[in-house]
Amino acid sequence: MLPEKIICLFFPYKLVVVLDRVVWLYLWETMPGYEYGDYEENVDIPYRRVLVTGATGLLGRAVYKEFQNNAWHALGCGYRRAQPRFLRCNLTDEDAVRAVIQDFQPHVIVHCAAERRPDVVEHHTEAALNLNVHASGTLAKEAAGIFLIYISTDYVFDGRNPPYGENDAPNPLNVYGKSKLEGEREVLRHSPGAAVLRVPILYGEVERVDESAVTVLWDKVQEGAESCSVEHCQQRFPTYVNDVARVCRQMAERRLQDPSIQGIFHYSGKEQMTKYEMACAIADAFNLPSSHLIPMTEQPAGTGAQRPQNAQLECSRLELLGLGVEPIPFKTAVRDSLWPFLYDKRWRQTVFH
Repeated sequence: MLPEKIICLFFPYKLVVVLDRVVWLYLWETMPGYEYGDYEENVDIPYRRVLVTGATGLLGRAVYKEFQNNAWHALGCGYRRAQPRFLRCNLTDEDAVRAVIQDFQPHVIVHCAAERRPDVVEHHTEAALNLNVHASGTLAKEAAGIFLIYISTDYVFDGRNPPYGENDAPNPLNVYGKSKLEGEREVLRHSPGAAVLRVPILYGEVERVDESAVTVLWDKVQEGAESCSVEHCQQRFPTYVNDVARVCRQMAERRLQDPSIQGIFHYSGKEQMTKYEMACAIADAFNLPSSHLIPMTEQPAGTGAQRPQNAQLECSRLELLGLGVEPIPFKTAVRDSLWPFLYDKRWRQTVFH
């Protein structure tokens, strides 16, 4: 039986993961003739720790899973939907943030938590600024000596002269874009060694179809019997959260070896589409009709926050560093994301076989 003190020491750091090594340590200490040093070379224990904020959200879930599946000890935190899977933490509470960082002592923090809905930010500006700006600054201050990746947006640009490189001047059109740009500046001011990763419109394995501005189109696709209008004005680059998560992990792993991994980076899907074109692609991915979808080529007045016409991100910095990820094709990824929401599950047989 293992000594109680060893169990107590390792339990908070996933006893299941390290149990094999604990057993061998104990055997080596109590049984003459065992050469622990020879065995240690073959042991692969997740010593790297990553804290993922917003782990209950669309991107945060993917980032948490990516690190956890690749030999990282991951701790996810959230707020309203945190428990029981993740740690509940109010990021606007400096003491709570400090306690989490001091207790867990992460090597890397991926800051996914944000109010990312532009129309909500327009109407609930103070709460959005508290999370997108002030909480980000607090996190950066408390993360001294820890590599912080701050997730930002293509909406820091006005969309009038794409594509946009990392050094191009931002000019956000809406409060959401302004709040994320201010968040970038706060993070880099308090933590100059941090990285900012700007990404465009995201989609992935959603808990509800309205969790993403891409997958929310699913309801219009499945309506079928009645015609409906879909926006066909703004050029977008839908980006799969699993691809973004891989980029975050690769940046983190490289940074542990190379301190020059800091500053602003861009990552984006490569397929350019309006929302109408996304809806048609979704229909095609599931062998569903799309003739009921009507392209709307003019944006109606009073439809919420202003969006950039085309904020395409130029992603050469990641690619030059060998950190780029080839995006999974849109139809493949969106099918993986939405098939649980099929009304008629028999469609799975025609789509996947």
